[in-house]
Amino acid sequence: MRRIFLTLVIVVAFARGGHAAPGQTSGSTDVVAAVRAAIASQDLAGGEALLDHFRSTRGTTPEAIEALSWLARGALAAQQLDQADRYASETGKLAVAALATHKLTEDTHLQTALGAAIETTALVRVQRGQRSEAVYFLRQEIDTYRGSPIHKRLAKNLNLLTLEGQPAPPLDATEFLDRRVPSFAELKGKPVVLFFWAHWCPDCKAESPILAKMLDKYRSQGLELVAPTQRYGYVAGVKPAGPEEELKYIIQIRDTYYGFLRNQPVPVSEANHLQYGVSSTPTLVFLDRAGRVHLYHPGRMTEEELDTEIRKLLGQ
Repeated sequence: MRRIFLTLVIVVAFARGGHAAPGQTSGSTDVVAAVRAAIASQDLAGGEALLDHFRSTRGTTPEAIEALSWLARGALAAQQLDQADRYASETGKLAVAALATHKLTEDTHLQTALGAAIETTALVRVQRGQRSEAVYFLRQEIDTYRGSPIHKRLAKNLNLLTLEGQPAPPLDATEFLDRRVPSFAELKGKPVVLFFWAHWCPDCKAESPILAKMLDKYRSQGLELVAPTQRYGYVAGVKPAGPEEELKYIIQIRDTYYGFLRNQPVPVSEANHLQYGVSSTPTLVFLDRAGRVHLYHPGRMTEEELDTEIRKLLGQ
């Protein structure tokens, strides 16, 4: 069955005509989807064969390097640590070599590939019981790629390994919407939820009514919520925008989708998203009454999950 699947994928991915977008090799993006489909079918060997075929006919393009990074993640998910390490190492070397002719800021394939290679290498070390080595490795890579498009992703992985149980890093509160942002020292003695959101983020909008409900439910018991956001350089339709125009748009989105945030502190700073490794929005961070990180959670949470974690904080 897998042989039939692989044959079909190769036909779909590489037998198409030459209708490519400007600057894109015909069928080039398909190799990523095809390899991911093979991984979803638990056919790593088939995915590797598919990628080898692509590289033999089209070369080691940024798309091919991204596809290789997906093989690394697939092997890690299958607990094939040696294979994952090999794929990740090769991906990292190829991505760095490609940066001689491509800009990381302009090539999303290389951003995905390089970020995934570093992430997988660190996670393999964690799985092998080498947690401190993984932390050291991630810190080195953050120093190398500080300020680049993969900085937040690397910081997220470092925070997942190190942040819980530590004092919460302070927020940059230089700019904010409406209400001044209290320091964590001022909030000491109260449980706090940090809700990192973005004006373009549909998952953040979906999380909004759940958070509003939790705040109403537990505000009388001292629960505080701070909702950091940042500018991204554009507004609706990814239309480029200056700082003032985008700030007005952020306020418009807040008032439309996040009515409960009108009375909550909302700092506006990219520094906060970098510090907390917010490469996934929303990101939720729970602080205990002493200002320590109780839980660092990239991605959405259900009402039940949120309620459980908040009750843990209140119980402390």
